[in-house]
Amino acid sequence: MNGTNFRMPARRWATVATATVLAAGPVALAGAGSAHATTDQGRASAVVLRTGLDVSLLNKTVDLPLAVSLNEVQAPQSAEKTALTAELDGVNGGQPFSVLSADVATAKATVSATKAEGYTNLAHARLHVPGLPLLSLIEIDAVTSKATCEAGKAPVATSHLPGAVTVLGKRITVTASGPTEVQVPGVGSVRLDLSKTSTTSRTAAATALELKVSVNPLKLNVADVEGTLTLARATCEAPEVASTPSADPAPDVKPQGAPAEAGLAETGGSSMTPYIAGGAVLLLATGGGAVLMTRRRRG
Repeated sequence: MNGTNFRMPARRWATVATATVLAAGPVALAGAGSAHATTDQGRASAVVLRTGLDVSLLNKTVDLPLAVSLNEVQAPQSAEKTALTAELDGVNGGQPFSVLSADVATAKATVSATKAEGYTNLAHARLHVPGLPLLSLIEIDAVTSKATCEAGKAPVATSHLPGAVTVLGKRITVTASGPTEVQVPGVGSVRLDLSKTSTTSRTAAATALELKVSVNPLKLNVADVEGTLTLARATCEAPEVASTPSADPAPDVKPQGAPAEAGLAETGGSSMTPYIAGGAVLLLATGGGAVLMTRRRRG
């Protein structure tokens, strides 16, 4: 059976083998480094008004949940809303009922690679509940909340409510030292918590006002309102900090500043010396084998 064998000259084969050994060193070192770490995107949210009220009409024969939100936004997809009114259907004889009206009502949520931020601004706002169409539950001149979460930094949450507010027709000054309760005979009561903020290592939340409401005008049971309202809330969660890729030290590499071995000092050795030495040994062994085979053939 005829066959063709391609033989590579011994010297050339030895050279290729040595080059392969030398090339393998840097490749092995390159594979030792850790992969790039992935990062989580940050998150942010903002809302001007959120309600969680139960409205009972006509001596509790009709029970309606009053769940309304105005200008609620969330990111990673940065967003902004500026609607100025929130209305509710089904509690005002078939006519829309205005829960909140304001001159300025802005909610903004933004997220970048390094920072997440929620922001809310409310100005000249009037809040109403069923049963009190002419009397505002609360009137606010201005209020802002802001939550900022930057990668690698401590999150920050702030709320500002300058000046006084009007609750059930009473002008009061709200302080951050504790809740303020307002009672109006024949109307009801409102408890206010001002500027509630919280932070963790990566998150922040700020709420300008939280109201606990109990309203039953003149105890007529025409409209009994119980529950909570949240005004000007902002939250955020910081993006994770990207980890820096690192490489494991190569074997037998001396730390910088350490005394070098005598052989390396005389020959100018480096971290590639083990690979060069290994290639030289293989080249000598392969060359010696090739010479021996040639002598045998001639003999």
